[in-house]
Amino acid sequence: MKTLLRLLAFLFCVLSANAVAPVNATLFGVAIKGYDPVAYFAAGKPMKGDSAFTHEWGGATWRFASKANRDAFKAAPEKFAPQYGGYCAWAVSQGYTAGIDPEAWKIVAGKLYLNYNPAVQKKWAGDEPGNIAKADAHWPKLLRK
Repeated sequence: MKTLLRLLAFLFCVLSANAVAPVNATLFGVAIKGYDPVAYFAAGKPMKGDSAFTHEWGGATWRFASKANRDAFKAAPEKFAPQYGGYCAWAVSQGYTAGIDPEAWKIVAGKLYLNYNPAVQKKWAGDEPGNIAKADAHWPKLLRK
C-alpha cells in the first residue's frame, strides 16, 4: 500500500509539473470556447464563431463569425489570437493558467486579453501594464516544451 501511495504521489508531482498547451481549447479542440477572435477587433465585441468558418492554428480549431474574419485570421493569426494562448491573462500574470469567459476581454495596445470572469478582469485592469509584464515573463515557463 505504501508503495502504491508513493507511486501515486510521484505521478501527481510529475503530472502537475507539466506545462500547458499553447492554446486554451475545449475537449473538442476548439479555441476560446468557439468565439471569433477577429470579432473583438472588427466588431468591437465578442461573437460566437460558426462551425462553417474554421481554421486550424496552434494545435486548435478556431471558429469565426464570417468568411472575411476567417480569412483575416489566416493571413495574420498572431495579430488576432488572444495573448497567452487564450488563457486568463490575470492567472498567467500570477504564474498559472485558468479558463476564460469570452465576455471578459479587453484590447490593450492592439492585443487581445481574455480573463476568467468580469470580477477577475477588474482585478487585472487595476494594473494592466504591470500585469501584462508579469504575464509576459511567466508565459514561456508555462508553455509545453
